[in-house]
Amino acid sequence: MHRPRQGLRYVLSLLWIAHLGCLNDSAPTPGTAVKQEEAVVEGETLIVQLQPWPQVAKVQGSFAADELAVIAAKVAGRVVEVNCDLGDQVVTGQPLIKLDTADYELLAAQAEAQLTQVRAAVGLKEGDAVENLNPMNAPPVREGSAVLDEAKQAVKRLEKLFSQGAIVATDLEVAQAAATVADARYNSALNSVREKIALIGVQTAQRALAEDRLRDTTISAPFSGMIQNRTVAVGSYVNVGQPVVELVHISVLRYRAAVPERYVSSLKIGQRVELHLHGQENREVRVTRISPALDPASRSLLFEAAVPNEDGALRSGSFAQADIVLDEDSQTIAVPNRTVMRFAGVDKVWRIVDGKVAEAVVQIGREQDGLSEILAGLKTGDIVLADGRSGRTGRFQTKAVDSAVAAPAIDAAAEVVQTALETSTLLRPSGDASSTASLEVQTSAEAKRVPPSLEADSASRSTAQSALGR
Repeated sequence: MHRPRQGLRYVLSLLWIAHLGCLNDSAPTPGTAVKQEEAVVEGETLIVQLQPWPQVAKVQGSFAADELAVIAAKVAGRVVEVNCDLGDQVVTGQPLIKLDTADYELLAAQAEAQLTQVRAAVGLKEGDAVENLNPMNAPPVREGSAVLDEAKQAVKRLEKLFSQGAIVATDLEVAQAAATVADARYNSALNSVREKIALIGVQTAQRALAEDRLRDTTISAPFSGMIQNRTVAVGSYVNVGQPVVELVHISVLRYRAAVPERYVSSLKIGQRVELHLHGQENREVRVTRISPALDPASRSLLFEAAVPNEDGALRSGSFAQADIVLDEDSQTIAVPNRTVMRFAGVDKVWRIVDGKVAEAVVQIGREQDGLSEILAGLKTGDIVLADGRSGRTGRFQTKAVDSAVAAPAIDAAAEVVQTALETSTLLRPSGDASSTASLEVQTSAEAKRVPPSLEADSASRSTAQSALGR
């Protein structure tokens, strides 16, 4: 009963001796100087090349309302009604503040009465247009015209009688003087009518002004937007020009930022601007306006980009960072992020030169789409390790299986297994010959199979485990 266990111990001992033999083949003999071998580095490589890399300027700015109106009172008066407050959404023409209208209603009525008076003076009825009025048809002018005609006829009659010697010269002179007076009165009446027509225009304007003042007692929203501030309440007295409400239009915002002087020549209207918003998705807009002059204090140029904000998610005055794409077609040296390793604040890659792997300190710029821009430290054509985590100083070689080491280990393992099988056959009863033969065929196949990445010690161990498992 104990012989099978002894046989297994014997097989394990033989396998352990074979394993130690494989290890000792590469060990130095006592008294022999150990030569320090250079480390071998394996891994994927890549050739440094130029990558499409748009030129970008990073800026910081804030949002401003598209329109900001400080609404003031056009007429003086006491506030009787307030229809808005902070944050209210209003539409164009919506009443915001109402003033007392009593005084302005009286002024409008007075202007209407004065207009009616001057229209009646020239014979215009209600609804008649002053443009259709002919001054010659005005009653005072017609009267003066009749008197003048009569005086002229009298002069003609007296002249005929004077030529016949029927009257003295004095009578003729009196008639001529009367005609001159009649002509003067006619012209005076005509001028008076023309003056009254002009006065109708003045009174019409006065009435319109009074009506405008009456309408101005209601302060309405000039455009659709939101109330940013309200400075009056019911009962307050406001003067002409006093601010009462601040209204902003934020369905479209203006992103305002400035670029340094070195980018001024590259900044153009229509360039792409990518906004980085806190807590929201990035937005892409376009440059819409550029200041004509640099700020002399900061030596920077102000620009604006229109940002749609129909949902009201953005607020005027909020801060945002942005990237302005100054050149869509520029290129630069860039490598994958995993190629660059950072230690103690220093960025480096593993560069391969003449089969040697060594560190190369690089200067990193902008990162995007899994790539890092290399500002300094590499040039096109350089070969680097694709994964910086696998890098170290040493000799570079591609990954492969060393067949010179693997073959002897496999032969030794096969020999050990064959010996173990023979020993196991002697220890088994005669009735188990068929299973032994089957075991020999399977284990021989296992011993001769060579995985691509098999090393000498792992080959012996896996073959032995396969044999013992049977």
